[in-house]
Amino acid sequence: MPLSIGIVGLPNVGKSTLFQTLTKKQVNIANYPFCTIEPSIGVVAVPDERVDKLAQLNKSLKKIYTAIEFFDIAGLIKGANKGEGLGNKFLANIRETDAIIYVLRAFLNKDIINTQQGINPLAEKEILDTELILKDLETIEKRIISLESEIRANKKEAVKELEAVKRIKELLDKGKILSEEHLTDEDRKVIGQYQLLTSKPRLYLLNGKDEEVDADTIEEFKKNNWHFLIADLLTEFETADIKKEERISLGLSLESELDMVIKKAYEILGLITFFTTGPDETRAWTIKKGEKAPQAAGIIHSDFEKHFIKAEVVSYSDLISSSGFTGAREKGLIRIEGKEYVVLDGDVIEIKHDA
Repeated sequence: MPLSIGIVGLPNVGKSTLFQTLTKKQVNIANYPFCTIEPSIGVVAVPDERVDKLAQLNKSLKKIYTAIEFFDIAGLIKGANKGEGLGNKFLANIRETDAIIYVLRAFLNKDIINTQQGINPLAEKEILDTELILKDLETIEKRIISLESEIRANKKEAVKELEAVKRIKELLDKGKILSEEHLTDEDRKVIGQYQLLTSKPRLYLLNGKDEEVDADTIEEFKKNNWHFLIADLLTEFETADIKKEERISLGLSLESELDMVIKKAYEILGLITFFTTGPDETRAWTIKKGEKAPQAAGIIHSDFEKHFIKAEVVSYSDLISSSGFTGAREKGLIRIEGKEYVVLDGDVIEIKHDA
C-alpha cells in the first residue's frame, strides 16, 4: 500500500490547488499512474532521479517509483466533529491516513473569499486542532464506557488499558496534540489501536509568498518545532509542467516547493528509500528509518523475510560512480550484510534467500 496523506484546511485556503498540483506531477509509468479512486483521492508516483539513473545504468526495461496516496478532504468548518458540513466524512477519511498536511492561508489575495476574520495561519491551525481533539475525545470517551463494562465483567486486561486511556483523555482535555507529546510505549500501543487523529504526524503548509508570512508567525512555528513549509501553491500549480532546466531561466528554484513537500512528508514519517535494480526493472522501495535488512526483504516479498540469508549492499552513489556492479565489485564497494544490518537511504540491495 502506498503512503497516504490527508490534506486538510478551512474552505478556500488552497487545499484543492495543492491536490491538483501534486496530481499533475505524476510520473507517466504504468505501474504507478495517477489514478483517481474518488474525485478527491489520487495516487502519485514520487519522481526520483536515482531511479532514472539506475535504470539507465542497468538498461532496465521498467522503472517503478514509490507512491503517495493523497486525500483532498472537504473544507473543514467549526463543528466538524459533530458532523457539521462534511465533518463525519472528513474525519473518517483522515483516520485512514499515515500523516496530515494542514494547508493554512497566508496569501493576501482579496479576490479569494476568506471565511475567517483576517489572515491568520495560527488561528486556522487552532480551529483544525480543536476539531481533531474533540473527535478524539469522542472516541476515547466511548472506549472508557466500554472498558468500564469489561472490568465489571472481570476482564482483568481491561484495567491497564483503561488507565492508559484515561491518561490520553487527560492530555486531550488540556488541548494537547498527541503526536507532540512524550508518551509511554504502553500509551502509544493504545493509540495505535484507535487511530486517533491527533496522534498522526503533521506538516503545516503556509500557502503564500515568503513575504506574505509575518515574522511572528514563523517564529511561533520554529519555537514549537512544528514542521512547516511556506509555498505559493498558485505559482506551483501554474508551473507544475515546467522542466527542471527551464525553471532557473524563469527565475524559479531548481527544486519545486511541492517536491519539498513530498520530502518533508517522508521526513516526518521517518521513512527512507532503498532500491533494487537489474535488466528487468529498477524499483524504489520505502522503509522505516532504522529497520534492518530482513524487514527490507519482507517489503519486497513476505517470503524473503522468513527465508532471509544475506543481502548484497552498495550505496547508490558508489554504484553510479563505479559505472555499475562490475566496477563496484572490483573496488570492493559491494558489501555482504546479515540480519542485523540497518538499511540506509539510497542503499541498492540484492536479497539472498532460500524461499
